[in-house]
Amino acid sequence: MKVEQQMVGMMGVCCYILSCGNTAKAAIVDPGGDEERIIGRVEDLGLDVQYIIATHGHPDHVCGNRKIKEATGAAIVMHEADDDFFSQSQVKNYFSMLGMEPSPPTDLRVRDGDLVTFGDVSLKVIHTPGHTPGGMCLYRAPDLITGDTLFVGGIGRTDFPGGSHRELIESIQQKLLVLPPDTVVWPGHGYGGRRSTIAEERRSNMFIR
Repeated sequence: MKVEQQMVGMMGVCCYILSCGNTAKAAIVDPGGDEERIIGRVEDLGLDVQYIIATHGHPDHVCGNRKIKEATGAAIVMHEADDDFFSQSQVKNYFSMLGMEPSPPTDLRVRDGDLVTFGDVSLKVIHTPGHTPGGMCLYRAPDLITGDTLFVGGIGRTDFPGGSHRELIESIQQKLLVLPPDTVVWPGHGYGGRRSTIAEERRSNMFIR
């Protein structure tokens, strides 16, 4: 699997273009703005985008979903718990204050252990609640897309509706830190750095040691 990271949008989201080198099938993870640049890059690479995957439902990570979907015809993927949570009217009203476009309806609801496959690449869904109820990471060794669950030297905030610090720490300790030490951590924002490894986070991340 080829991994290309782009910093996008006013919130500095790490968007990922994931592609299969054999088939040119691809997925875009968390297109949180700068949609024209993302689309242009996909076109330059000659990729056929199958999925738009949301690591979680916060507006800064899904605000580009509509434009990317219109340009590519790709299916929007979200964990079922976040699809349910962010469909609630009171939750929509709360996050509308950020002034970002919400995602169109989800096309494919996933849960822990599911595979999202494009070409010869299969991403394993790892449900990591805490930042949001349906936050998830995407794993294909050696790469782990962590969204806002785990940053380089940090963790996601839990003070928004649906957040739980206890659940977040349990998710990281029980589901992420057990992965091989050389697993590459690709975070949802560049706080502290744009990439790391599980070994480095085990050693130096003060929030989870």
